[in-house]
Amino acid sequence: MQIFGVDIGGSGIKGAPVDLDRGDLAQERHKVLTPHPATPDGVAGCVAEVVRHFDWQGPVGVTFPGVVTDGTTRSAANVDDGWIGLDARALLTDRLGGLPVTVLNDADAAGVAEMAYGAGRGRGGTVIVLTLGTGIGSAVFTDGRLVPNTELGHLELRGHDAETKASVKAKEDGDLSWEHWAKRVQRYLAHVEMLFSPDLFILGGGVSRKADRFVPLLHGIRAEIVPARLQNNAGIVGAAMAARGE
Repeated sequence: MQIFGVDIGGSGIKGAPVDLDRGDLAQERHKVLTPHPATPDGVAGCVAEVVRHFDWQGPVGVTFPGVVTDGTTRSAANVDDGWIGLDARALLTDRLGGLPVTVLNDADAAGVAEMAYGAGRGRGGTVIVLTLGTGIGSAVFTDGRLVPNTELGHLELRGHDAETKASVKAKEDGDLSWEHWAKRVQRYLAHVEMLFSPDLFILGGGVSRKADRFVPLLHGIRAEIVPARLQNNAGIVGAAMAARGE
């Protein structure tokens, strides 16, 4: 069974049909740059461009980098404030010519995909999936059940929003070495561990392809730490899963 998934990120908007029997992309994904400012109208146009690239006709799942409740976007940390309180599902349905659209938090989408097909498959207890990119997204699971919209990247850490210090964007903006950045990530993980006592951290986002460069540098964390298996495709897969459920 194939369903279309779109992942809206701070730097790029990517999507593809997903084979939900395998939990993998059915075709090579198509990506466009996220407009700046990332207004609802601009982003919706990019989502439509990605979907139409495949001449897709059917349900579409779309991730959003912020809190989403019943298709309405409630926060906008790394996109335009015009998203706050917006009926994003209605906007995207209109821009996609009436195709049925499901909208959910981007890290929640990545998390459900990792739990179903990736590094979290078959794992009980408390599992926290963290997506490291423009910001830090989070998905928290207890015995396989999602606690939605946790947004742990916005925890205060030493007087700062955690993602401003430990995201991949922070590494790139500060031209940080892997060692320096890993210390920041380690400090963040220790804080999250103190609050939630997880059994497993799954680290996702595009940087998970380079897990060997920083995961071995993370020390003093009791929980097991593993890279995401679906890497940066997890959001697309999770979006498609949500659209199938809808």
